[in-house]
Amino acid sequence: MSLAMALFIANDALVKQVSASLPGPQLIFIRGVLATVLVACMAQYMGHLQNWRLMLNRRLWLRGAVDAASSLTYLTALFHLPLGNATAINLASPLFITVFAIYFFKERVSFQRSSFILLGFGGVLLVVQPAAEGFNVYGVICVIATLLHATRDTLTRAIGLHIPVLLITLSTAISVALGAGAVTLTQSWVAVNSTQFLMLLAASAFLSIAYYLLIVAMRSGEMSLVAPFRYSGLLFALLIGYLVWGEIPNLLACLGIFLLVVSGLMILREENRKIPTGQDS
Repeated sequence: MSLAMALFIANDALVKQVSASLPGPQLIFIRGVLATVLVACMAQYMGHLQNWRLMLNRRLWLRGAVDAASSLTYLTALFHLPLGNATAINLASPLFITVFAIYFFKERVSFQRSSFILLGFGGVLLVVQPAAEGFNVYGVICVIATLLHATRDTLTRAIGLHIPVLLITLSTAISVALGAGAVTLTQSWVAVNSTQFLMLLAASAFLSIAYYLLIVAMRSGEMSLVAPFRYSGLLFALLIGYLVWGEIPNLLACLGIFLLVVSGLMILREENRKIPTGQDS
């Protein structure tokens, strides 16, 4: 989950940069097509396309449709919001996932773990320090996207383990490309130069790998335990900001980072207590 978040952030940074010169739906469509080709090549290399009939599963495309909607809404918000504000709203997704885990998968979430998740979200707010004026109509759109992200991750658990992860990733890439492509039919296209294309190619590679890792994480681990590690994405964002732009967190941001680390460690500690002595974790 942590590695997936790092790659998602790298993808977001590249896409946001390209959005200054290309229409949003167009760049999402191009990125989606490139991601589809990359994932299809990976699936063919690993022999998964021989089982292409598995992709006729309705749950697979339901998840893909939700993912396409979440991608379009989130990136629309991202293009019009400060990156910090959009990131803060999107990191509320584990709270939705925890609620879904309780009601749909009957997972037990203790009061302590719920408190640690809230503590981590408080840390996110301290790090991002979103300005009140940042939460406009696009802030509402970003909240909707966050709810869709949580729905997508919950639907991942409903897909049978007999369907390879790469086929799920492929259906996602196809769904996003088709969704964005439908929107581009209502808009005029802008010429794409080589720099923009290479940036979108890199973004599609990051996105494809991130999707793969995200699906593995959501299928393999307990949802309420894995979901909080989305917060690690903010740490990667801070690191990239420092290395690339020389951004240094202020005192409140440092306190937020501390709360994020503490909440993650405490959640792991609580989970380890459930494992009987002598059993591998």
